[in-house]
Amino acid sequence: MSIPFIPFPELLRPPLPTIEGNVDYRQLRDQLLRIEDLLKLTGIEKRFVAHALDAWAQGHEQISARAQLNFQLHSRRALRCNLLRTLLQEDFRGFAVRLADSPLFQYFCGLAELDRVVVPGKSTLQRYAHWIDQPTLDSFIRELLAQAHTQPKILRLEEAIDLEACFLDTTCVEANIHYPVDWVLLHDATRTLMKAVELIRGEGLRHRMEPPAVFIKRMNRLCIEMTHTPKKADSQRHRKRVLRKMDRLVGTVRAHARRYRQLLDEQWPRTEWTRPQTEQVLRRIDGVLQQLPAARAQARQRILREQPVANEEKILSLYEADVRVIVRHKAGAEVEFGNTLLIAESRQGLIMDWELFQPTAPQDSRLVVERIERIEKNLNIKLKEVGADRGFDSGPNREQLADKKIYNGICPRDPHQLKKRMGSWKFAGLQRRRSQTEARIGIFLHNFLGEPLRSKGFEHRQLAVGWGVLTHNLWVLARLPQRGAKAKLAAAA
Repeated sequence: MSIPFIPFPELLRPPLPTIEGNVDYRQLRDQLLRIEDLLKLTGIEKRFVAHALDAWAQGHEQISARAQLNFQLHSRRALRCNLLRTLLQEDFRGFAVRLADSPLFQYFCGLAELDRVVVPGKSTLQRYAHWIDQPTLDSFIRELLAQAHTQPKILRLEEAIDLEACFLDTTCVEANIHYPVDWVLLHDATRTLMKAVELIRGEGLRHRMEPPAVFIKRMNRLCIEMTHTPKKADSQRHRKRVLRKMDRLVGTVRAHARRYRQLLDEQWPRTEWTRPQTEQVLRRIDGVLQQLPAARAQARQRILREQPVANEEKILSLYEADVRVIVRHKAGAEVEFGNTLLIAESRQGLIMDWELFQPTAPQDSRLVVERIERIEKNLNIKLKEVGADRGFDSGPNREQLADKKIYNGICPRDPHQLKKRMGSWKFAGLQRRRSQTEARIGIFLHNFLGEPLRSKGFEHRQLAVGWGVLTHNLWVLARLPQRGAKAKLAAAA
């Protein structure tokens, strides 16, 4: 049951300062003001706050008007701070500093008041990033697209958004991990476990052992020695010898970590930590201890026995379990490590649909029909044209597109068939437009997600991609011509 929405009081915000001689600042200011206008015209901001309010109210029996209004203000700030931080590609700490320093950013996020400016800290900004769930965020993206397509006058657009053609492509969203070398996993395990042991020892719980920093130092020396083995005459023999030393060292580290884990679990009241803080350290230790036997076995199999490990069984990171090996066969990116991202783009550059795959993604050709049906259902439209590269082409796709009466602008795999189809002006036009989707992916990855994406865990990466899509679409709409803009320019001239 939804609770009544309290209208926001009109705040007395100081006017933005006049900055002359900087066209980049003026463009950014105009974009932010236009995005603010779109949030209000589409009603997304109000629906965002209302949905967050309903979810929050379920855990409270009685809510005072003051508490509700305070939560609504935080919800509005969460929406705007997430959009602006995604647009600026800042981390939480860096964005908090920029918020405190910029009157423009304070104005957009609703922080500027005449008597004071209260800027959220990095921890608050991190909570803002997870303010709503992924399905709700997807619904706001669909609502924005639908209104831009059916109600351009309300959004003050010069013309409606064309959603009758879509262009498909896939890419890799790289995870924030180092290159997955087997022996480096042993270094990661040593460092994480000994750092946790050092925290526990700092709270007064101790077993007899050498200082944790000594184990990290030994592992670092072995890693340096391992990197120099290719320069030796018998490099493979030296690699095996160094790995055996690493394996023995990490076995000792594992034994110490298990003892300290048990000690902390049993005697945590002696520390100054709360039980949730204790659980955080225990989870950090358990996450590595559970994977360490498999990581050691993997290193032995690949280096000592010189046998390959199947991709589905390979540990790429001790901290990101959902990272996949993605073979791209592209210059500078033969193999990438992350998750496959599918994007469907409209003619104007809006992202109509997207999906970040947690398991290994199917072949591109198997995604076409399912994606078309999903787009038509979610946006309540009928697609007329589809464009994509040759990876999406297949015989069943050609047949089903013909049955659905959707023009097939997918590049065929057969060079002779491609040469024949390029004689059609419509197909050639779709292929020229389809090539721009490569640039759209580059813009989205570099300017709205960041490479690599810093969010940890698949669910958080998925949510970050959703915020990137919403911010990107608002950014594109803010750059489109507005209704009456030409008349204003003519009158000014």
